Amino acid sequence: MEWILALLLGYVLGSIPFGLILTRWTGAGDLRAIGSGNIGATNVLRTGHKGIAAATLLLDMGKGLLAVLLAWRWFPEAASLAAAGAFLGHCFPAWLNFKGGKGVATLMGVSLGLAWPVGVAYAVTWIGMLAITRISSLAGMTAAVVAPLAALASGRAEFAIVLSVLAAIVLFLHRANLARLRAGTEPKVGGNKA
Repeated sequence: MEWILALLLGYVLGSIPFGLILTRWTGAGDLRAIGSGNIGATNVLRTGHKGIAAATLLLDMGKGLLAVLLAWRWFPEAASLAAAGAFLGHCFPAWLNFKGGKGVATLMGVSLGLAWPVGVAYAVTWIGMLAITRISSLAGMTAAVVAPLAALASGRAEFAIVLSVLAAIVLFLHRANLARLRAGTEPKVGGNKA
């Protein structure tokens, strides 16, 4: 029962579509009709509202972190399931016809909640790759792949499996980005979309 409750807790928190809520609240329109149609921070940035994009990023990370922290308090044996639930809730929210974001920010939040060294490795990789390449998708995918490796390296192997599964989902959700990366047409942050 605790496992189910932890999964549901994570899913409910993770499925709060902060990008959609903030863009509507500030009059930027329906985020699903802008850019990629994604509800994450990168697409919010395409509205031209950097502050809203930053807030979306922090809130999407925060909901993942909160889900895991609450699980540690209430269902400590099922923290990994709360992490998975938050990630899946963000990517596949029931109230948006299961069309959410790609999970990069939320995955950082759950990584930090599961084990802070994993979260730090995720953040450093994400920020570093973004600074070097200015390609948001590449930075996010690289960070997602680093998370289970960081779990193993930091002695938290019990989290490596769930983080590996979530990283695989991140890569799957970025399959169009991967195709554009191979073609050399993936847009850079702050640049014109090809």
